[in-house]
Amino acid sequence: MPPFFFAIDRFYSTDYTDVPCTIDKMEYKSFTPLSLITGASMHPVKFLLILLALLFIIPPPLQAKPLTIKFSHVVAKDTPKGKAAEFFKQRIEERSAGRIHIKIYPDATLYGDRAALSALQLNDIQLAAPSFSKFIDHTPQLQLFDLPFLFRNTEHLHRVLDGKVGKKLLQQASIKGLHALGFWDNGFKQISANKPLITPEDAASLKFRIMSSKILEAQFRTIGADPQILSFSEVYSALQQGIVAGQENTLSNIYIKRFYLVQSDLTISNHGYLGYLLVTNDIFWQKLPDDLKQIVSEVSTETTNFARSIATQVNGDYLNKIEASGKINIHHLTPDQRAVWQKKMLSIYPDFYNLIGEELIKQSQK
Repeated sequence: MPPFFFAIDRFYSTDYTDVPCTIDKMEYKSFTPLSLITGASMHPVKFLLILLALLFIIPPPLQAKPLTIKFSHVVAKDTPKGKAAEFFKQRIEERSAGRIHIKIYPDATLYGDRAALSALQLNDIQLAAPSFSKFIDHTPQLQLFDLPFLFRNTEHLHRVLDGKVGKKLLQQASIKGLHALGFWDNGFKQISANKPLITPEDAASLKFRIMSSKILEAQFRTIGADPQILSFSEVYSALQQGIVAGQENTLSNIYIKRFYLVQSDLTISNHGYLGYLLVTNDIFWQKLPDDLKQIVSEVSTETTNFARSIATQVNGDYLNKIEASGKINIHHLTPDQRAVWQKKMLSIYPDFYNLIGEELIKQSQK
């Protein structure tokens, strides 16, 4: 018998069964709930002391700690990807009733896109959403989305992403320790420089910043420009210092990163698409309970739709803000002018049939 119980037993060894207990001037015959079980009565004070002892000896059930997911990305919170990441976090935490907590690291505060993929494979982080060009070595077929003038409009783009091509690419990306969850939009890219860009010849000999991509490199070389690979975080200073003369990006990135303040001219070309692949790793995914896997998968689809709507809205809003600033000349290509750019850039497609797959490219053009 534990010492505490032994002391209680010794102190109350006298039989108090028939001794009345007075509480607040009312007499009660000794009675406790224990007597319902044992058939014997027990002094109420002794019973309370035993209950107190049990509270100290038997620990309360422990609540499981929430599962923490680290999500790294390289853009600001006010961009389509930044807003999509916050939406994803909110919905996951709501749907999981607090069983999952997501910690977001925006603006490359934890990793750049390429380093994030390595960290993801090691499970140092559990979520990332790099641009497609960062999957060159992992899933080269994703470079499909770097091809210029591949999509006629947003409806065409989403039909490809939601169809056989998109599903096939998600499967192809779910290798080498990664598990692809979905595609997120940023939007169509525009081109800027320190001179008007109305025809492809206007870009000749100019240095343009690009993401690391053989397709983007070929795209600029075919118009006589000089592509320079720089990380996203270096673009503003490179433009400001004249290291490069121009760049291509979505309107949200051009506004948030203030590129329009260090360029004289912006051409609304819609010549290429910038999107992201939401991806986790197999180490994390395989350990996740089935019910939480279902929640993550469903919220991924929900967030894809959210990202699409917010990308259209945000890019439109930022174009208006750039125009209102009066800091940069904005040129809208006519259909005929755009057709000249398109004809020039489409000439690079055959060079990438082997890398991406001729059938995949042609299927995406339909």
